[in-house]
Amino acid sequence: MDTEDSRPRIVAGVDGSPSSYAALRWAVRYAGLIGGTVDAVAAWELPGLYGWSAPAVDLDVDEEDARERMTRELTEALGAEAVASVRPLVVHGNPTDVLLRAAEGAECLVVGSRGHGGFARALLGSVSQHVTHHADCPVVVVRPGTA
Repeated sequence: MDTEDSRPRIVAGVDGSPSSYAALRWAVRYAGLIGGTVDAVAAWELPGLYGWSAPAVDLDVDEEDARERMTRELTEALGAEAVASVRPLVVHGNPTDVLLRAAEGAECLVVGSRGHGGFARALLGSVSQHVTHHADCPVVVVRPGTA
């Protein structure tokens, strides 16, 4: 990720879930307190892409759609004024791997407690649990309704 800016960098994982929006809002507030920047990172991958028969899909179309959707969602979650302070990054790959790479050299990584996948009663989603164990920086896990 971009390391040219000397300000502290906060990485927020965004997947469209309420807890990821709470994490994003927390990251923006924290960045404001410490004079940092926020990278809002969304990972996308096609289901079944790694099987022995690849789907007939134009990957560029899916990536562009993901970028447009992320811009809309960031504006809805933060408001038009605050969204200008966030750098949106849409990266193709496994969400856990993408977030761990994005968080290298960051002040902290902020994720929601649960995303769209998994069991409804799980206290911690698989991505948030994995990054808490493997990130090289502090990890903040935000529950929906707390930010």
